[in-house]
Amino acid sequence: MRILTRRSLIRVTLMIVVFAASLVLDGWAYRHLVRKTIYDGDLGRMLRIAGFLPTWAIVSLALILCDLHQRDATDNRWRRWRGLLPLTSATLAGLVGEILKVLLRRERPETQAGAYVFRSWSQHPLSSGGLAFPSSHAIVAFGALAMLSHLYPRARWLWFAVAAGCAITRVLARAHFLSDVVLAGIVGSLVATALWDRWEGMMRSS
Repeated sequence: MRILTRRSLIRVTLMIVVFAASLVLDGWAYRHLVRKTIYDGDLGRMLRIAGFLPTWAIVSLALILCDLHQRDATDNRWRRWRGLLPLTSATLAGLVGEILKVLLRRERPETQAGAYVFRSWSQHPLSSGGLAFPSSHAIVAFGALAMLSHLYPRARWLWFAVAAGCAITRVLARAHFLSDVVLAGIVGSLVATALWDRWEGMMRSS
């Protein structure tokens, strides 16, 4: 128990340090990490759709079909539905992201040429349109791909590379500050881990 507590403390500390560093680097990243044509090429478009929720509906459907085909009489009854996890994680992460946007209210970086601008509560208090903290694309990508890292841990580096790639394109396009995508990565990963822990508990109890 002590090891788990210490490991969790290290992870939380690392997340705080990384997020704080991203805030410090926001101005530098806005000025230097720029490629507005990133989505003109196939690679940029491919990475962006990792943050597109319907992508994960297709992936989850494919996983469910594979699991239904491979199951046998000894399978846990929940196992056949594990393919839903990427879509569920992406959806929950996206919802959390929308709530955080409405609460934190920071607008996109080009609103005031890279300066932080926060929308007044008197302006569209419940709308996340035009708000960017955290990034919706990045949080959906990390929610889904962090879940895939739990399902298929041997390819963990690949899943997180794709999620990071999606996040980087949002910064390069100047659609988001660096801290927008870092916060999205942290929250999306935490949502996926919490959902995975819940899933494993259901698997053990059934």
